[in-house]
Amino acid sequence: MKDKRSFFERLTGAVNPQESDAPDAVESRRLSIGGRGSKRPLSETDEMAPEEGELTVDVYQTSDDIIIKTIVAGVRPEDLDISITRDMVTIRGSRQESNEVNEGDYFHKELYWGSFSRTILLPQEIDVDASEASEKHGLLNLRLPKLDKSRQTKLKVRSS
Repeated sequence: MKDKRSFFERLTGAVNPQESDAPDAVESRRLSIGGRGSKRPLSETDEMAPEEGELTVDVYQTSDDIIIKTIVAGVRPEDLDISITRDMVTIRGSRQESNEVNEGDYFHKELYWGSFSRTILLPQEIDVDASEASEKHGLLNLRLPKLDKSRQTKLKVRSS
């Protein structure tokens, strides 16, 4: 039996609304709602909430920084919301679909449109104030300087 779900539906475990009446499709959505690999059951509020896509990311380190890269093609930089703490980054945004084409004229429709987010727990604390974000050709780059907990400095005592 061939899986007729779109690439995005197979990748994220999302359910096509036309097929969501099938019991196994509902169960599949119930298991996939908390993000990739999550097995958190749906609550009553989850079932009413609009579905949100999850960004794919590359996260790596250099000697001084943690780097996060993700594709945000089709999203204006001012429509991105990036929240960072010393140990976590959340990227939120939305891709708006233009209504230039009638639904019945599509042969394939696999691009993801709508809101998306991704929260990444960082392996090390970062300097929030020195962090930088840049976007070029749809690739979002976050440079997050690592905090050096072993760094020491000497304080001079002033007399009054």
